[in-house]
Amino acid sequence: MTHLVVDDALRAELGRLAAVPSLLVASDYDGTLAELVDDPALAHPDPTAIDAMSRLAALAHTEVAIVSGRSLHDLEQLTGLRGVAHLVGSHGSEFEPGVVSGVREGDLAVLDRARSMVEAIAARAPASRVEAKPASVAFHTREVDPDLVPELVDAVATGPGSLAGISVKRGKDVIELTVTDATKGSALALLREQLGVDAVLFVGDDLTDEDAFTALHPGDVGVKVGPGATMADHRVPDVRTVAELLHALARLRADT
Repeated sequence: MTHLVVDDALRAELGRLAAVPSLLVASDYDGTLAELVDDPALAHPDPTAIDAMSRLAALAHTEVAIVSGRSLHDLEQLTGLRGVAHLVGSHGSEFEPGVVSGVREGDLAVLDRARSMVEAIAARAPASRVEAKPASVAFHTREVDPDLVPELVDAVATGPGSLAGISVKRGKDVIELTVTDATKGSALALLREQLGVDAVLFVGDDLTDEDAFTALHPGDVGVKVGPGATMADHRVPDVRTVAELLHALARLRADT
């Protein structure tokens, strides 16, 4: 590893975090652990950053997480950290199995009913696809005869989409029904509660990461990657520096 180049304030914060009794190190994926690229499928993680996350996860009383807008499946495939890190996809809606963010008591029953209704509608168009997620169900129409799409989408929106507790999100060739308004901030709060950590380090580069920065508590540390307005107290220039920062924290915490 090269010598870590950060400002004195961030260096001091790393030293303080290294000594807290229990710590959560959380990060965005694209633009933070992986360089931004035109084709998202080719956004492979920086191997040094992944190694650093693995080293941190191996330390006592230290948890690591990746909180991303990507699907949980994508995170698992790209990072190879399933079972090592807490992976959270879809901006906080998708957690590891058994952990669902932002879903209240009774929401899952409503979601199950909505999913069954969407599947019944999909049966009318075999080329359609139903994608079940922990807190939502998506109806994909990319391969459906264009003449059939308006009627099918309207059936989803006015049928299961009208159930109490369901919110409708429309996208290109997809309509999604969700029971959560989860964000990266709510995901971070849930991880903190479940893991019972004393402090959190969150690193991110995107606008959606601001939800996580604003959810940090006194004693936590937020690090913004790259330019742009931010609620984070600290900033680093690029993915390579993130990897160096994580390795530096791992070394400091191992020696504490």
